[in-house]
Amino acid sequence: MAKKKSKLDISDEMIAERRGSSSKMPKDMPKWMGKSIILIDKFSKNIGNIVCWILMPLILAMTYEVIARKLFLAPTIWAYDMSRFLYGALFMLGAGYALSKGVHIRADFLYRNFKVKNQGLIDFVLYILFYFPGLIVFLYMTTGFLQESIMRGERGMDTTWMPYMWPIKSCLWFGIVFLLIQGISELFKSYYAMTKGKWPGDK
Repeated sequence: MAKKKSKLDISDEMIAERRGSSSKMPKDMPKWMGKSIILIDKFSKNIGNIVCWILMPLILAMTYEVIARKLFLAPTIWAYDMSRFLYGALFMLGAGYALSKGVHIRADFLYRNFKVKNQGLIDFVLYILFYFPGLIVFLYMTTGFLQESIMRGERGMDTTWMPYMWPIKSCLWFGIVFLLIQGISELFKSYYAMTKGKWPGDK
């Protein structure tokens, strides 16, 4: 007697991946909206493909530090700073791509049980009321910090080699811009889900 296959609860994974299909949009979606979503998602994917290479110098810096410290008793004064700078750059510059894949932290234990129209409505309202206004304010503040850092030639004062701070602050600025761009795509997807009762990636 054949055993029944146990059903695997993949609702969380489905929520995370529902935005992953950007190659083809539904026929009942306005063409301008579908093209915009595809263009923005491809842009975020390309940025993600580039940003992932930051892992290489990050791994090399940490590996060099461990070997120098443990084997040669010659710890560096730059490896820790480089690791936090590179990790910060990886986190911020890749945030837009992560949003396009729906892998940011969400309260899915409630959200996943809502009807698709309600999910779309919640996302749409939250993007309008909080996401875009918050990021615009953040971008405005970051622009001032970045300009001041460049003009003053700001250096990190918590380490002896005192690295320039504007490169990491510029990563923060670009990361916010990438999030704003991807947010437009997510807003369109939410609007479609709110009005049609399905996500663009659903079959």
